Amino acid sequence: MSAAVAILNVVLVALLLAALAFGWRLERKLKALKDSQEGFAKAVADLDAAAARAEQGLADLRAFTDEASDTLAARIESAKALADQLEAAATQGAAMPERRAAPPPPMALRERPVDAFVRRDPVTTPRSRARVDDDLFEPDADGNPFRTATGARR
Repeated sequence: MSAAVAILNVVLVALLLAALAFGWRLERKLKALKDSQEGFAKAVADLDAAAARAEQGLADLRAFTDEASDTLAARIESAKALADQLEAAATQGAAMPERRAAPPPPMALRERPVDAFVRRDPVTTPRSRARVDDDLFEPDADGNPFRTATGARR
């Protein structure tokens, strides 16, 4: 083997190693590009789904707006009809002669039933609460209304 062939073999090995290094770097960059492309595709799919939801929301909003508009128009028509009726009643009432009601007589002059002044026996008066409530509101032997006969709190 001559020296020229050996030098050419060394240069060829160096060029092959350089090509291998560049190929390895290019492969890494292509892999990163592919990963970012997949992420971009996922982002586009998410954006498409969000646009579809927004479109559906706008359609719902339009439907609700149309319904509210119809309801409001019906209420306005009803209010106008009631306002016309009220105006007619007011003009009809203004045309009527004034009638004043007599004020009620003072309390002293009013007739009162005789039994309102009669004192009633407390035994015969109707009870304002049930008899079952008597034991709830009666104090115990010590005069404490919050303890039962056994000493426990109510």
